Amino acid sequence: MKRTFASLADGREIVYYDESDHAEHVLVDPRDLPETTTRSEIRYDAALDEWVAMASHRQGRTHLPPSDECPLCPSTETRHTEIPSPSYDVVVFENRFPSFATSVADVTPLSTDAGPDLLVRQPGHGRCEVVCFTSDHSSSFSQLSPARVRTVIEAWVDRTIALAALPHVEQVFCFENRGEEIGVTLAHPHGQIYGYPFVTPRSRQMLDSARRYRERTWRNLFADLLAAEQADGSRIVTRSELWTAFVPAAARWPMEVHLYPNRHVADLPGLTDEERDDFAEIYLDVLRRFDALYESPMPYIAGWHQAPVRIDRDLAYLHLELFSVRRAAGKLKYLAGSESGMGAFINDVLPEQAAAMLREVRPPFELGRR
Repeated sequence: MKRTFASLADGREIVYYDESDHAEHVLVDPRDLPETTTRSEIRYDAALDEWVAMASHRQGRTHLPPSDECPLCPSTETRHTEIPSPSYDVVVFENRFPSFATSVADVTPLSTDAGPDLLVRQPGHGRCEVVCFTSDHSSSFSQLSPARVRTVIEAWVDRTIALAALPHVEQVFCFENRGEEIGVTLAHPHGQIYGYPFVTPRSRQMLDSARRYRERTWRNLFADLLAAEQADGSRIVTRSELWTAFVPAAARWPMEVHLYPNRHVADLPGLTDEERDDFAEIYLDVLRRFDALYESPMPYIAGWHQAPVRIDRDLAYLHLELFSVRRAAGKLKYLAGSESGMGAFINDVLPEQAAAMLREVRPPFELGRR
C-alpha cells in the first residue's frame, strides 16, 4: 500500500492510501478557502461523570447536497472538492467541521461559587477525520472488494497510530454512519475517525465492568463473553478460523451484530495480516446479509471499540459493533422515553430471531469462500 501526504487549501492534512505503488495524485488544492475556525470545547457533567462536547461551528456544515455537488467525490476540471485528485482508492482528511481539533482557542472558565469541580469547561482538543472508502459516489461499503476493505483497514490502523500519538487524545474511534435514517448528511460512502480528549462514557462503563469481572474471576470479560456465545451457538451469524460474528444475548437494537477476533487483541494495530485479511471477508458477508434482509439498503452504524490510548489496555478487547434502527420492512426503531430519557432499552426483536434471520438470508452476491 502506498501513502501520499498533502495539504488542503486551508492547511488541513489529507492522506491518500493506494493499492498501487504507481498511483499519482494532485497535491495542490486550488480552492480559495478561508482559514478554518474551530470553536470546540468540552464541559463536564458532574451528575453523570461525563464530558459533553460543544461545537457550535458545526451548524453550518454541508447537509445532503445533490450528487453533482458532493464534496467527497474526486475533483474535476470544472469542480473542485475536498479531494483534489481526479480519482482515488481510499483517502483520509481532516474534517472541515470537526467536533475536536488540535488547534482550538482557550476557553474562559465557567464562574461558580459552588466548587471548582462542578462546572468545568475546557478546550475541545482532539482530532476528527473523514475516511472515503471509494471514489464511486453510488457505491457502499458492502459493495467493496475484499482488497479494498483491506486498504480501508490499513488506513484505520495507520490513523489509529497517528491520532493516538497526539498529546490530548485519550481514545481513537473509527466508525461509519450509513443512511439518512441514521442522520447521515453526505451520501458518499465514507466513515469518520475521532480522537477524543477523554475516554468515552460507553468505553468507561465497559471497562469498569471488565475490571470488576477480573477482580472476581482473574479472567477477561470480553474473552469469556465471546466463548459463551460460541458455546451457545444460537446467536452466531457466521464465523471463521479467526473471527466470530454474533448477535449479543442482550442486544439493544433490532439488528445488532458484534464481530470479535477469536484472539484477544487490544486495538486495530494489534491485528495480524491474516486477521486483517479474514476480517475483510467476514465483515462483507455480514454487511451483505444486512442489505439482503429488506427491499431497501439497511441503515446502520458500525464502530470499532479499541483500547484507550493510556489506560486499561489490558482490560479491553478489540471488537466491532454494527447495528441498525430498522426493526422491520418500512419500520424504524425510534428512541422513545425509556431509551432517551433513562437509557433503558427495549428491543422489539429477540436476538435469537435476529441471528436466525441473518443466517438464513442469502445476499445477492457472496464472497468466494463463504
